[in-house]
Amino acid sequence: MSLSALESLLRARLDPLDRVAPSARTRSDRDLNPDWSETPVEWRAAAVLAPIVMRPEGWTMLFTQRAEETPAHPGQISFPGGRVQAEDASPVETALRETHEEIGLARDLITPLGAWDAYETGTGFRITPIVGLVTPDFSLTLDPREVAGVFEAPLSFLFDPANHERREGVWRGVTRAYYAMPYENRFIWGATAGMILALWERLYLAR
Repeated sequence: MSLSALESLLRARLDPLDRVAPSARTRSDRDLNPDWSETPVEWRAAAVLAPIVMRPEGWTMLFTQRAEETPAHPGQISFPGGRVQAEDASPVETALRETHEEIGLARDLITPLGAWDAYETGTGFRITPIVGLVTPDFSLTLDPREVAGVFEAPLSFLFDPANHERREGVWRGVTRAYYAMPYENRFIWGATAGMILALWERLYLAR
């Protein structure tokens, strides 16, 4: 698929920005664990940016490696983002604000396109993911309190079903299944992998 066709597909299949809501269609850690009955009293609203870098040689997705000192998901690979604050006008605003705070990516280099299915985590967050196209000529300034590093993975890898793995691990004493997409020496898994899979399904399996 050409890059222009991919952009057209993203614009056609994502939820429009003016209709993005934190409680839209949801996916969750329970998708692979139907016996998982635990739910929080109240979901904590969050939003992330899925930055698609428009590199001429092939589009990539940018990820962060969270710092080991962060209280939420230390050391894991994630999209830049965080909790919705009272002053945020929308999940899009949350995603853009958090991205700038965490990695210093300038807003004028990001073109938000839309959202896809919200994702509910076992730790009580309901995350609204936002796709943003990123101009590749950027420099980043990482907040070391939150981010240990960044890297990019090709969309051609992330959107290949052969790389969508199902694995199992023990969490809180119970064996749980989760999605994983190991890329080179990086282990993309859990909610991040689940959101990527949901985006792939939205783009290529939606009717």
